[in-house]
Amino acid sequence: MTGTVGAAIEPGGPGGQLRHCFKVYNHAGAHATGALRSWRAWARRTWMITAATRRFARLSAAFTAALLVAACATTGESAPGDTTATSPPVSAFAPALRCMDGVLLDHGVRDLSVIVEDLADPSQRKAQAGTKEMLVTAVSDMTQRSRAIRLVASNAEWGQTVAVMAQAQQRDAYAVAPQFALRGALRTLDGGRTVGLDLTLLTTQDMSVVPGTATQNAAVLRNGNAEFVKFGQPIVVPAGGVAAAQRALSELAVIELFGRLTKVPYWSCLGASADNPAVAAEMQDWYDAMAARPVELVTYFQQQLRIRQAYDGPIDGTVSNAFKDAVVRARGALGLSREPKLSLDLFKAYLSADVAGLQARIRASAPAAAAPPAPPSPLTLQVASSADGRRLKGGDAIQLSIRPSRDAHVYCYLQDEKRQVTRFFPNRFQRDSRVDPAAGLQLPGAMRFELTLNTRGVPETVACFATERDVLAELPAGVNGGDFQPLPVATLDQVRQAFVKASGGTLAHESLELRAR
Repeated sequence: MTGTVGAAIEPGGPGGQLRHCFKVYNHAGAHATGALRSWRAWARRTWMITAATRRFARLSAAFTAALLVAACATTGESAPGDTTATSPPVSAFAPALRCMDGVLLDHGVRDLSVIVEDLADPSQRKAQAGTKEMLVTAVSDMTQRSRAIRLVASNAEWGQTVAVMAQAQQRDAYAVAPQFALRGALRTLDGGRTVGLDLTLLTTQDMSVVPGTATQNAAVLRNGNAEFVKFGQPIVVPAGGVAAAQRALSELAVIELFGRLTKVPYWSCLGASADNPAVAAEMQDWYDAMAARPVELVTYFQQQLRIRQAYDGPIDGTVSNAFKDAVVRARGALGLSREPKLSLDLFKAYLSADVAGLQARIRASAPAAAAPPAPPSPLTLQVASSADGRRLKGGDAIQLSIRPSRDAHVYCYLQDEKRQVTRFFPNRFQRDSRVDPAAGLQLPGAMRFELTLNTRGVPETVACFATERDVLAELPAGVNGGDFQPLPVATLDQVRQAFVKASGGTLAHESLELRAR
């Protein structure tokens, strides 16, 4: 493998303002803001989707358990077309949602934000109430530990939502504009005996469909059950009526849609394996799409190999010697030829591997040091603002300059005038926390958000932390929330203590007070 990106590839075939300090841009040069009362209403009704889970090995056993729970919770069978329930529907895919939470956590997925609306049914004159809540609940159950996805529920009809997104470019905002919009349609056929759900994910920058993420699923109601076919395999779950079947469809759809968006092995949570022809075809499609854009493929593996602690270089899509070495070690740990080659067989083997075992094998393959390394110089961090002694007034935008003394991972938090603590770096615009001391880090820099002083003259505090390795995933839930949203901690000292524990004490910390004068 040479130093070029192409040599690393084997061809496989063809925002808005947060409180008073942050203003986020939905796309370059334009404010993504929370215009209109309807926008503000859904901003106030934001759910932070977070989550806790582990994988389950055998789907059939899980569904059997769900069937038993449903049998205990259901007193009678509803007619196929009856959407009235005497008790809330039982989650048929609860084990699969918990499994998916673990998959998202294992693959480092975070800081995704999505706006969702009620789903339309062409056979009805208006959207059915409650369908949005089913999606919100499903995603909440799927992200209790990983906290990977934040859903924003819109009160508007789709046409109003599009208008709000357009006008959001010109108004002050209450919340960060979501990256994606989720819309869909329900289908009720055969007198209510067949129920379908189609979901589509769009980018909020231009409302274009995100390629390869759309889902189409249908269930047949028979003998108190909903019968699906997924990856060519039958799945039967308890569903006493249309409402329960719609909930099951919603749970199945969010697993599939977000699995496709993030390119994680979601099929393992639905009882399928890499040997399944439909799964193999989907992995081939993913690989081909990334291989057509080599920087994307390199970036994917840089991110994943960093999570496995095989690589600690920048996530920039550039092939370096350190990255080549990491690829060689990963291939060896997966039982493949030890060569610096990002091939389809590596991609398939990685998605099929037990990540804990893989990480242990990669760690064991690390070359032994010829001599004890010299003690590194103490890690320090400098944080400065663009004010540079100038008097600033409320509403003024500022830039921050952050520079560690050596290669380090940097994390920045703000405690605003309301004492709320928010993480603003790393973020959805730059997910890589690693900072080169020569280049330093400018915030916001080219990232599509704005840091502004509040107009009340109340001091706000920026606190940045630098560590030798990426520790964000190891922080407790109160500190490791989504970007640009308030965290359930009271002080920045609580954040500092969490970083001290996660980093083992090797930590640099610097704070800066911001105040309009």
